[in-house]
Amino acid sequence: MTKSRKLFYGWRIVLASAVAILFGSVPIVVYSFGVFLKPLAADFHVGRAAISFAFSLHNVAVAAATPLVGWLTDRFGARKVILSCTLVMAIVLLSNSFSFWSSRIWQLYALFAIVGLFEAGAGPVPYSKVISRWFDRKRGLALALMVSGFAFGALVMPSFGQYLIAIGGWRFAYATIGAASLLISVPLVACFVRDRPEALNLLPDGAAAQIAKPFSEAAEIGVNRREALRSSAFWLILTSVLLVSSAIHACFTHLPAILADHGSTAKTAALASSVLGAGVLIGRTCSGVLIDRFFAPYVAAITYAGAGVAIGLLRIAESGELALAAALFVGFALGAESDIVAYLISRYFGIHSFGAIYGTIFSGFVLAGAFGTFVMGAAFDARHSYALPLALFSLAAILGASLMTCLGPYRYKPGAMGEVIAAQPSLEPSVLSSD
Repeated sequence: MTKSRKLFYGWRIVLASAVAILFGSVPIVVYSFGVFLKPLAADFHVGRAAISFAFSLHNVAVAAATPLVGWLTDRFGARKVILSCTLVMAIVLLSNSFSFWSSRIWQLYALFAIVGLFEAGAGPVPYSKVISRWFDRKRGLALALMVSGFAFGALVMPSFGQYLIAIGGWRFAYATIGAASLLISVPLVACFVRDRPEALNLLPDGAAAQIAKPFSEAAEIGVNRREALRSSAFWLILTSVLLVSSAIHACFTHLPAILADHGSTAKTAALASSVLGAGVLIGRTCSGVLIDRFFAPYVAAITYAGAGVAIGLLRIAESGELALAAALFVGFALGAESDIVAYLISRYFGIHSFGAIYGTIFSGFVLAGAFGTFVMGAAFDARHSYALPLALFSLAAILGASLMTCLGPYRYKPGAMGEVIAAQPSLEPSVLSSD
């Protein structure tokens, strides 16, 4: 077993995945929804609540489809799932420019629901399984760089979307991203993404070996979804994700309003949103480096506890500097969470049913985020203050952090994939000579 001197092909997959994600639907539909709110309300002649309901339908569709996407990924391979779902999403977004889409609100709901259903197949679950197969010792960094496509999209797509709306309206903006996805994302996935390193006669992290495929496939170690559901680790991770996701999403979606209530100017509120976006990007990258070097549950506990403290600071923040610092920490946690969760699933449950297990937990992540956002708004309407929900969500994030400290040692430690492959009979000379 030797190390290849060339750039490991897995890094090409990471780069291709990040760019494909950048031009997918998440950056423009999710992270840029705010810039589309007023144009959509004006075009459909309804209030903002009716338009916001379209976004809620989108989140429900993503949550509903993700467990199925996880199963399909395990059954048929991530590449096929990503390609088919990205293609459908691109066509749906591009179809906005066609005449059969009128200004009836139910059609907007249908659009967002369809996009949400197929967005699940071009999201973190299938991409994370691909990266987890290609990387073992450097899995954290690889996952972080892959999902940086989401973080970078959160920074650039709102402004780009606003520019496109100014040129040709919201339909033109969505159609443009659909065309970009069709011309960029689909070819990148088709040309570069491969499900298994064994297909190129490689091992995870770039070790080269002559391996017979039937035996190398036995290296896909891990438990199935049913076994995972019976483990305490699964429920600790899921409960922590529900608590932290609800807290972080509630905070970042209401951040401008929270700061405005404290007397911050519109400029400060906008700057805080940008700082939060920068925190997401930093969190994506730094978390990957940290979980490769340190015990991931402890990294998660510190990150989530920091977010809890930051949310508590937003309750009392009067100065712009304190609010910006809080926004940075919340953004860091938002960026780090999906990387950490994917990594934890691979270390506690392995790769065998990674898609199904991650799909279940990610579905909870999406629903918890929608729930937290709703609760924050409802609590403000009832009390005309964000003080109580901020305090409760601060405690929720800290509780989620404490649950991470209850996870025991990894079941599938870094290096385990290579050890399993090395132990296969396919590495015996008598087997290799038969190929």
